[in-house]
Amino acid sequence: MTDILKLIPPMLTGAELRKALAVKPEYDPAIRQASAAERLVALNALYEVYYPFSMSSTIYSKMYLSMIRSLQKKTGKLAVQQRNANHFGKGQSYFGICNSDSYTLTGASGVGKSTAIARALDLCRGNSVITLQSPYCKILPVLVVQCPWDSSIKGLFLSILKAIDEALDTTYYPNAAKTRVTTDLLIGMVSNALLNGVGLLVVDEIQNVVNSRNGTALIGSLIQLINSSGVSICMVGTPECIPFFEQDYKLARRSLGIHIGEIPFDADFAGFCATLYQYKYVSGDMILTDGIIQWLYDHSGGVTANVVSLIHDAMEIAILDGTETVTIETLNQAYSQRLGLLHSHIDLARVKMAAKREATPELPALSETAPSFEKGLLTQTVAEAKRKEVPVLDLLKQRITIVEVSAV
Repeated sequence: MTDILKLIPPMLTGAELRKALAVKPEYDPAIRQASAAERLVALNALYEVYYPFSMSSTIYSKMYLSMIRSLQKKTGKLAVQQRNANHFGKGQSYFGICNSDSYTLTGASGVGKSTAIARALDLCRGNSVITLQSPYCKILPVLVVQCPWDSSIKGLFLSILKAIDEALDTTYYPNAAKTRVTTDLLIGMVSNALLNGVGLLVVDEIQNVVNSRNGTALIGSLIQLINSSGVSICMVGTPECIPFFEQDYKLARRSLGIHIGEIPFDADFAGFCATLYQYKYVSGDMILTDGIIQWLYDHSGGVTANVVSLIHDAMEIAILDGTETVTIETLNQAYSQRLGLLHSHIDLARVKMAAKREATPELPALSETAPSFEKGLLTQTVAEAKRKEVPVLDLLKQRITIVEVSAV
């Protein structure tokens, strides 16, 4: 096991992680003096820029640690017992299950979920297959497959075997496809394939289970797969799959994970806009101001893909019509001409964000909220703490000022 961990890229944190996650294509300011055609082609580099928001670090850490946990299960007595149980179809599980084994990553389309996951996976697996010499075996740190549109259990399992064969040069898929195997036997075959050669399994487009009659059965099969293989499974989808997982406690417990909402209006968003504005392809002025940052947030609905489209299309319009400058007027032109189909969605997001800002109360000073230590306060606080099953000190801190000192 130690040999496997040595062959995995080390885990990154903090500033080192953000630097590794970021993607900044090469940019030569001299391009601004090139022909319009050359600049329009070079402008596509804007879509390659990736700015690591805080969610990127969270996703990376979650995936890296779940991959490590999965790899740690692949040697030892339990792994041997599980391989034998899968081979003989006993249906017995020797591995426990926790929140690192099965979890979800959900987020609306365009918020950068897929790119964040792709960047995290690149750092996790190092784009390579782990090869061990004693005993000789190949292990794929991360395997990504898509949930079938009809939530077919057999379709998903066969695609897993096919992807393993392509990465590790094995023959799992032909052996499973040439015979009429039942789903139960297929689970055993896939479990052994994952146990032998895969760390983290990522199932994308998991929202397909919502509108399919096979959805519940597919999720149940994935959970059985976790129990029979010890592999960690990350299910990626849009927010519409959240109610599906919430409907049952057992399902919800095995689907806890990360939800990515709209990007908040903060220093990170300003940094994102500033990064995009470094790539200037118009020959004239293109100055980023606080007003433009606010405008970009309001007219993107907090969706990063919309911000990139607005800036890209504004520069494209400026180059094509010869104005060669990007201002609020140019951005408004891009918003009205290029993002017309998204107006209703962006307007709805804008209303929600405005309501959220208005609903956030300004907290009064402590002196205005802390009551005097009147007679009976301690007794009432103790009774309330017992009723709510919370620490007494936590409630007391909400009522009076408490200074904690360490014993000498």
